[in-house]
Amino acid sequence: MVGRVAGKKIFITGAAQGLGAAMAAACAAEGAKVALADINAGGASDRADALNAKHGAGTAFAYALDVTNEEQWIAALEAANAALGGISGLVNNAGISSREGGIEELSLEGFRKLMSVNVDSVFLGAKHGIKYLAKNQPGSIVNISSIAGLIANHTSPGYNASKAAVWLLSKNIALHCAKKGLDVRSNSIHPTFIDTPILDPIRNMFGKDEAEAKLGRQVPLGRIGKPEEIAAAALYLLSDESRFVTGAELKVDGGISAM
Repeated sequence: MVGRVAGKKIFITGAAQGLGAAMAAACAAEGAKVALADINAGGASDRADALNAKHGAGTAFAYALDVTNEEQWIAALEAANAALGGISGLVNNAGISSREGGIEELSLEGFRKLMSVNVDSVFLGAKHGIKYLAKNQPGSIVNISSIAGLIANHTSPGYNASKAAVWLLSKNIALHCAKKGLDVRSNSIHPTFIDTPILDPIRNMFGKDEAEAKLGRQVPLGRIGKPEEIAAAALYLLSDESRFVTGAELKVDGGISAM
């Protein structure tokens, strides 16, 4: 088998659409078996069927997963481990955003939901996934944070806080695995505006072309990113090309963080 992640067995959350679907497609194209997990079980199943049709039966498997539910995590990882013949890569991609307003406008319920989906998911994935990665070394955990986890604004307190937590939790996981003597890495990816459904509220407000142009003007490279560009970053971190990279943050932000 050839490919940059040939022989890898990768579990991806939020894989029914957007970045998760793009990462699953990239990994399958480069020789990996993939488990697509999503609260949208039907969407994940459709994506898995498409990958199996393209790359052969047994390439992709789909699982229903609410990433805030510990019991569902345990069940999905156990099932994927059996179907894939192990798990060597974990991508914690599932997440949400919201049009929050400032800290005085955001409700406690809204704040807790953002933290639960964006941070609890990474905690639970690593807590219950490391034991599988340890049996399939070298292993890699890739956590999708955001440039908003490194650079704040005045309207997204919950999103800023949750994505910053993903950033530092990724480092903690990296040090934990290293201290245990495991060849299991943990890194975070920090995208800027990417062409996924997470931008739909802004598109609905301004119209697609105007919204994307408005966002693109905030990026030094002059455009929003493509899902395939984040998938390429994840592919590197999941592959053995990054065997000496752990506890790092990979900014895929068109230069925003350089300003």
